[in-house]
Amino acid sequence: MSQSSAKTLMAERFRGYLPVVVDVETAGFNPHTDALLEIAAVTLVMDEEGYLHTDQTFSANILPFEGANLEKSALAFTGIDPWNPLRAAQDETTALESIFKPIRKAIKANGCKRAILVGHNASFDHSFVCQAAERNQIKRNPFHPFSTFDTATLGGLACGQTVLAKACEVAGIEFDARQAHSAIYDTEKTAELFCLVVNRWKDLGGWDWIMAAR
Repeated sequence: MSQSSAKTLMAERFRGYLPVVVDVETAGFNPHTDALLEIAAVTLVMDEEGYLHTDQTFSANILPFEGANLEKSALAFTGIDPWNPLRAAQDETTALESIFKPIRKAIKANGCKRAILVGHNASFDHSFVCQAAERNQIKRNPFHPFSTFDTATLGGLACGQTVLAKACEVAGIEFDARQAHSAIYDTEKTAELFCLVVNRWKDLGGWDWIMAAR
């Protein structure tokens, strides 16, 4: 199978949507009022046999937007100091565009029409990404406006565990709790888990069943 055929498989597999794994770290739970502090995204590729793999990781540290709420408990949980100059943090617009640009490129390269966000408790990440895009008047948000893939649900189905670390443990994916709650680390582990679930479904004949039903 050619490389172009593998890309066609990717577009067909998810109805024209490209799965992109995202994790955010924030200063609270309210996307309208609380600061978005970190974002990371992992793009995925499909090989010639139809198996899904991680591709590239993109990340950015973000400065709190003007008037943003910073919950002390959230900062203590993540260990992030929003004003630490070593973070090399960017304003929201610059940071989001640095993530969105390669995602748009990957969408086009895979013959897809839009990205669909994959996350662990995906509605949380999706709400912060979309609210930040709206706040900064970014018109070309590459993500579907409301649909997501949630690895908490998929992990519960495939591994019997909804916590990321525990689902990874069952799946045989190495997970270092000391590195957790970093957007990059959590995104890459979520991406590994998502690929494992999708590929295991394929090995069980799920994709053949889908194609036969079309």
